[in-house]
Amino acid sequence: MRLLLSFAAALLAVTALCPLGAHAQQDFEYWPNADYDPAIPTVKSVLGYAPGERITWHADALRYFEALASSQPDRVSVHRYASSWEGRELVYVVISSPENMARIDDIKRDMQSLRNAADTSRSDADRIIQSGPAVTWLSYGVHGDEISSTDASMLTAYHLLASRGDSRIGDILRESVVIIDPMQNPDGRDRFIHAFEMAEGLSPDSDRLSAEHEQPWPSGRFNHYLFDMNRDWFAMNQPESLGRVTALQEWYPVVYVDLHEMGGDRTYYFAPGADPINPHVTATQARNEELFGKTNAAWFDQFGIDYFARDIYDNFYSGYGSSWPQYFGSIAMTYEQAGVDGLTLRQYDGNELRYAEAVRNHFVTSLGTAETVANNRQKFLQDFYDYQVSAIAEGRSDDIRVYIIPQQSDQAGANKLAGQLVRQGVAVGVANASFRACGKDYSAGSYVIDMAQPAKRLVRTLLDANVAMDSDFLAEQEQRREIGLESKIYDVTAWSVPLMMNVRAEPCNRMATVSTTPAGPELVHAPVLPDSDAKVAYLVPWGEGTAIRFLSHALLDGLAVKSSDTAFTLQGKRYPAGTLIIDVADNPAGVHRTVRDIASKSGANVFAVDDSWVTDGVNLGSNKVVRHNRPDVAIAWDSPTYPPSAGQARFVIERQFDYPVTAIRTARIATADLSNFEVLILPEANDEGYATVLGEAGTENLRDWVSNGGVLIALGSANRYLADANIDLLSIRRENAVVEEEDDDEEGSSDSGGNRGDSDEELEATVEGQNLSSLSDYEKSIAPESALPDSLAGVLLRADVSSEHWLAAGVASSLNVLARRTDIYTPIRLDSGVNVARFTSADQLLASGYIWEENRKQLAYKPFAVVQPLDRGFVIAFTQDPTVRAYLDGLNVIFMNAIFRGAAHARPMH
Repeated sequence: MRLLLSFAAALLAVTALCPLGAHAQQDFEYWPNADYDPAIPTVKSVLGYAPGERITWHADALRYFEALASSQPDRVSVHRYASSWEGRELVYVVISSPENMARIDDIKRDMQSLRNAADTSRSDADRIIQSGPAVTWLSYGVHGDEISSTDASMLTAYHLLASRGDSRIGDILRESVVIIDPMQNPDGRDRFIHAFEMAEGLSPDSDRLSAEHEQPWPSGRFNHYLFDMNRDWFAMNQPESLGRVTALQEWYPVVYVDLHEMGGDRTYYFAPGADPINPHVTATQARNEELFGKTNAAWFDQFGIDYFARDIYDNFYSGYGSSWPQYFGSIAMTYEQAGVDGLTLRQYDGNELRYAEAVRNHFVTSLGTAETVANNRQKFLQDFYDYQVSAIAEGRSDDIRVYIIPQQSDQAGANKLAGQLVRQGVAVGVANASFRACGKDYSAGSYVIDMAQPAKRLVRTLLDANVAMDSDFLAEQEQRREIGLESKIYDVTAWSVPLMMNVRAEPCNRMATVSTTPAGPELVHAPVLPDSDAKVAYLVPWGEGTAIRFLSHALLDGLAVKSSDTAFTLQGKRYPAGTLIIDVADNPAGVHRTVRDIASKSGANVFAVDDSWVTDGVNLGSNKVVRHNRPDVAIAWDSPTYPPSAGQARFVIERQFDYPVTAIRTARIATADLSNFEVLILPEANDEGYATVLGEAGTENLRDWVSNGGVLIALGSANRYLADANIDLLSIRRENAVVEEEDDDEEGSSDSGGNRGDSDEELEATVEGQNLSSLSDYEKSIAPESALPDSLAGVLLRADVSSEHWLAAGVASSLNVLARRTDIYTPIRLDSGVNVARFTSADQLLASGYIWEENRKQLAYKPFAVVQPLDRGFVIAFTQDPTVRAYLDGLNVIFMNAIFRGAAHARPMH
């Protein structure tokens, strides 16, 4: 049956939709001359409603795709690739012609052959390029409250299988394999739908003040641990991200599109992307975005849909879904639809934007993308192969020929870095013998990364100390600042993984001459264990993540554990400050087996000692050795906390170090009895702030709790509350921007006009006059009377550590801190506390990224980590959040010291 459909008729007649508002369903065409095969299950036949009528739950979306696969097994298959923290399955759906599906494993192998260009003959590559289908990957809904794309994915799949009037479909299915990832964040999506349906009334409400459009904390944007998973691609901290990265490397699509939503008053965005462009993206990749933009624009012109390109959304940061796939050779792009946050939204100009329209728009660009791949199949396959060949050639000729990750004090961190690279398709070798390269000696076991490999550009963007932004773009941002406009820098400007992990990865301009064995993907290696049982104690050197995990498990298993505030030497081995001491005499008879079991689980190295005689440093019974309690740890949860800060801090403690955390609704802290907790963490806060939520009673409750032995840890902007003079739980203060004073006698300075006899009444309505004699005078006159420093997008700054303090036990002497936003604090005075870590001098401050000059000067010597005693407890301030995205591994020791060593040094009243 051939139907000429209006938008709603085409979108909804497919599924015989009961009208959402019949008068609103005849405004514009959806798809001309739509003709669908009645044998293909519709959304309505499976779920009871049509696309755009309801917001589809995770389980229902899976049910629909399974119905398609059952109906058309020769053209559709569904594959599970991960499970969310809350147990929801993530799947991708493969759609192609029966002929392609019959040899789908061969197609996957062919794409892997093109990727592994060094091992593929030119003739084999030519054969694949000439005759093989290209793979298109469409991903939907990485942010759970960006809802329209998942419903668009179902409509896209239906159209590809059922359409008999769209002349493109035959070519798409013959020339390509289309992979649909319908829901990247099922936990967040279902959280959004639950809140939306709770707020629904008699009919959809377009007023943005309606509860339908107001998500409760933490919103549906984030996953279970409140991660923005569109920032997690190379860190792969979340199971959803790791599963997706693994699946992509099975298929190596030539195109990857990440479909999003943006503010409801915008239109639609598609590539080409905005500046700046990451320098490790090739010119061919950037040019190819134009092909997709032109196709999408032609369809949007036909339907009268507004759009924009080359603005706002850039791919400079390497951790986006629209950037990470670029580094295996894909053309990766973001599409953004104005969000409805429900079923209808009244935009600023009075237009009523319906959910069905948002679904339609993503559907149109999904098909446009598949169309562009089909029309350029051979070119895109050739470009993909050429990308690998050129990467290998560049790797041989670039200034960095090899990266070496040497054996080092944080070997656990080095092992994790190597494993992360292997998981992303990087060839990493383990040196079989000691060797010399670029004037340095390296031991066997060092990791060697030859740049002459297809993953060369990924290695450079992840390991280089700095990825440079275009100078013209940066000059434009400086000009914008001068006139009070916001910077167009979209995300962090620094993400060097070795710097964030505080692990040495050293470039060399010559290839290392040493045989290697391929490294594996494991992140934790087997530990060093003693050959025999200890007679006196087991010692676990402090300073690596594996030792933190050991302490977590030891306390949870009930072992008695001590640690030293200072370094010491015992039986000829030097042990760093913070080293764990498990006395045999203080523990049950099974301590030997327990220690080995915990070491095997945690990866921590353990040494057995048969006497306690220390030859240098403090003795094991010194007052510099503290006993660890098993602290109960709580975290503020709910408004006003910034959800990612709360979730990421909890994730680091619970999932990276296996220690439980109690999440307390923030408002409860005002009146709750906190005496059951030794540690309370205040994550970063949104604008509302802790003072508003907690009030005076909450502040005094916190003060009393700390005074009685609690450890209060504040992250980033949470310190605005504690350092407020009216709160005064911290004696540091947040700074305004430094105002550069000019000499009053300087030529061109402004002159103030005197009193010319105006009446008192007139003067009350005026200000004293002045002559502006120069541009400098004008700029001074428009400057705010009191302004915060300009906001930083994200830079890595060096901080020096005071190693004598217990918070610094096992911490490296220099840290790399991700600094963002406007917060700068005064140092704490010696009579109030200790600046355990402070930013270094202005000329040494910047480790990576782009920093405003004024911020660079003002941040010098300002504190990063502060400890302020308060009677029996402590307030510990991290002026920048050390748990951002859970990828700042180099800050984990000082953060976990605040929890475990802070609790051990506090003296609560029992």
